[in-house]
Parts: sequence; C-alpha cells; structure tokens
Amino acid sequence: MSKSFPKLVILGAAESGVGAALLGKKESWDVFVSDGGKIKDAYKIELQKAGIEFEEGKHSEELILSADCIIKSPGIPEKAAIIQKIRAAKIELISEIEFGYRYKGESKIIAITGSNGKSTTTKMIYHTLITAGYNASLVGNIGNSFAKQIAEQATDWYVIEVSSFQLDDIIHFKPEIALLLNISPDHLDRYDYKYENYIRAKFKITQNQDSADIFITNKDDTEINKCIAINPINARTIYFTMSEQQKNPNQDGAFIANEQLHINYDGEQTSMSIHDLSVQGKHNQYNSMAAGISARTAGIRSAKIRESFSSFEGMAHRLEFVASVRGVDFINDSKATNVNSVWFALESMKKPVVLILGGQDKGNGYNEIKELVQDKVRAIVCLGIDNKNIHDFFDSIVSNIVDTQNAKDAVLAAYSLAEKNDVVLLAPACASFDLFKNYEDRGNQFKEAVRNL
Repeated sequence: MSKSFPKLVILGAAESGVGAALLGKKESWDVFVSDGGKIKDAYKIELQKAGIEFEEGKHSEELILSADCIIKSPGIPEKAAIIQKIRAAKIELISEIEFGYRYKGESKIIAITGSNGKSTTTKMIYHTLITAGYNASLVGNIGNSFAKQIAEQATDWYVIEVSSFQLDDIIHFKPEIALLLNISPDHLDRYDYKYENYIRAKFKITQNQDSADIFITNKDDTEINKCIAINPINARTIYFTMSEQQKNPNQDGAFIANEQLHINYDGEQTSMSIHDLSVQGKHNQYNSMAAGISARTAGIRSAKIRESFSSFEGMAHRLEFVASVRGVDFINDSKATNVNSVWFALESMKKPVVLILGGQDKGNGYNEIKELVQDKVRAIVCLGIDNKNIHDFFDSIVSNIVDTQNAKDAVLAAYSLAEKNDVVLLAPACASFDLFKNYEDRGNQFKEAVRNL
C-alpha cells in the first residue's frame, strides 16, 4: 500500500511559486502547481525536472480545494474568486515566505520591508554580511525565492526583501532582525484604497517578534511613530534618524550629524563620512543607516561595515545615471513606483528637471511632490496609457505636459523639452504593467532609447 503524503497546492508558477514547489517536494509533500496564466518555459523546465505536476491557463477548483495547505503568489489579490473559495473551505492559505520559515532550521533572518529603499538596503546588508565572511544568501523580491534557497542551498543567514503582499499571508514568520524603513501610500488598489490597511500589512513584519528579537525602524517617519504609539512593539526597537533630538551618543541606533554617519550599538561607535558612501543622496543616507545598524546587531564590526559601504554597488534602475547627451543628463529611476520615491529622486536633483511620469496608477495622490515639482521641474512627459490623474493635478502647475505611450517617444519628447544642463529623470510614480513587463523592462527600454539619441 503506497504511503499518503499531505497535499500542497501552489497558486502561481513564477519565482516564489516554483521555489515553494521545490521545497515542498524536498520535504515530502504531494505538490501540485496551478497557474491561471501561461508559465514561463524556464519555470516549466524546473518543475518537470523535479517531477512536479502543474497546470497553466486555469485553476482546477476540485484539485485546489482538496489541498491540506495552499501557498499563493503575492500577485494574486485577496478578492480573487479562487481565494474566496479557499477561505470559505477553511484550508490553510499562506505565503511562500511563511512556508520557507517552517523549514529554515537554526538559520537567522534579517527581513526588510518599507515603501521605498527595500532593495538597496537589502543588498547593502547582504553585501556587508558577505564582506564580513558570513554564510548568507540574498532572497525574497531579489535573488532566489526564500523557499528555493532553502531547498537548494541552505545558508546560516537569510537577508530577505519582503513586500506587503508577502506579509499579508504569514502566520508564524519571525525574523531575528526586522526592518521597517518607511511608510508612504502605495499599492492602495490592493488594500481597498485604505491607507490604514496597507500600514497594517507592513507592520506584520514584527507581529511575531519577542524581546529577544530586534526591530529597526525610522524615527523620522510620522506614520511609523503614530502606529508604535498605539501598538507597542514586543521586540527591542532601535531607531535610525536625521533628527537633532535623537543624537544621543550613548543611545543605540544610527544618525547623521556634521556630514558623518554614526552607528552606535552595544557600546561600540562607528562613524564614516557620508561622502565616502558609494551611493549618494539623502535616501541612501537613510538606507545606509538602516543597513549599518542591522549589520552591527548581526555582530559585524565597524571596520567591515566601512569597507562594505565604500565598495557597495548601487541598484540598477534606482537613480542610475545613463548618459549625458549634448549637456543633458539622463537618469533612470524606473524603480520609483510610488510618489514618495519620486520625492526622494527630485529632492536629490541639483539641476532643472524634465520629469517622465506615469504608468499604471496605484491610487496615487501627487500633493507630496507638488512643491518639488514647482521648484525643480521644467516639463512633464507622461508615459502611460491613461494619464488623466497626472493632467488633473499638474496641468495648472507645469506649463509643458506631453503624452507618450512608449519609451522611445518619451525620451525624444523629454530631450526636445530639455535645455543644456538639465536632467531628464525617469521617475514614474506608477507601476509599469500598462506598457511594460515590469519596472526593469521599462528602465531598460528607457536606457536603450537614450543610447539611440
């Protein structure tokens, strides 16, 4: 008589879904993968090699609803019909990071979330751990999925970039070190257009932590402070800040003073000039403070932190200089998919700007960048199918606003509107899915169009 294994169904066959399937197979689950769309060939090959059954272009409800546990892709919204049926059937429904957590063993987790700066900070922390000789992996929204890394090559440390969508479906997931970098409106279309729902999702990163764990967050963020005041954190909370009131040399945390980045932890003080950081701009000072205090709490000494911060290479599509064409600089910040990201991008600009804005709107309100646009932006080039919200807000503020629907036309329009010593900045404030595969595709097409000028 054949042995019966518990049944694991995975909805979505992209990076996180395939990773969860591979880990499930390794841990002796009876695994089935269902994707309502078309599965990429590379992922099909991985599933086939592992002997994992899958379907594409549909969700077979009878198969799905017979599961003992279901893992859903972070891209599937709660309101999807199949999710509602799973909830009604009271089947355990979790995220891939929750599933991975259950098989991580004695390893330790540094988890990073926030509306902006997640990827850069995650990479900085990982780079610092590797520089210090730690056995670490970079997983989550960048690198391998958490579950796939555990299945294929477990490490002592996991540095995980986690989104609100991934946090929505955790139960026990508990990082030893959790970072909440900032909160500003984003993905409100997934949260019934209620900011408080999005904030609640972000704070789930610390919900299972206890006094033995560390929660690192931004003292300068109004929303974070309000939430902590109402709902105290169980973990030991350490702040990073640029605020004068917090510059206590004996207090654990990180701060900027006199153009020096200072990190205090466990009686040891670390400092370095902000000009020695390999990535510049106010937003990267915040990222560096967060990464630095994380590294110290993970046991890394000052010398290794300074070494790693000076050698770190910035993210593609994040304030990435592309080229200078006849005195006009072109900067790719395609990863600026919300308004707060655009604020940081504009704040760092020292020259007049032609701003390329637009895409799939996520419930944006543009008031946050109104003053910066008035002060710094010469013209706006809309890059999206529906630019009504941008026109409604900016038509009375910016005299030149033009509409385009592909990267080539956007670059040509921006170049024609720019003057010598201007900057053309791609900082869309929106998702890319109306015209592009993802923000990387948008950024790559922008760079190609610039190079063809």
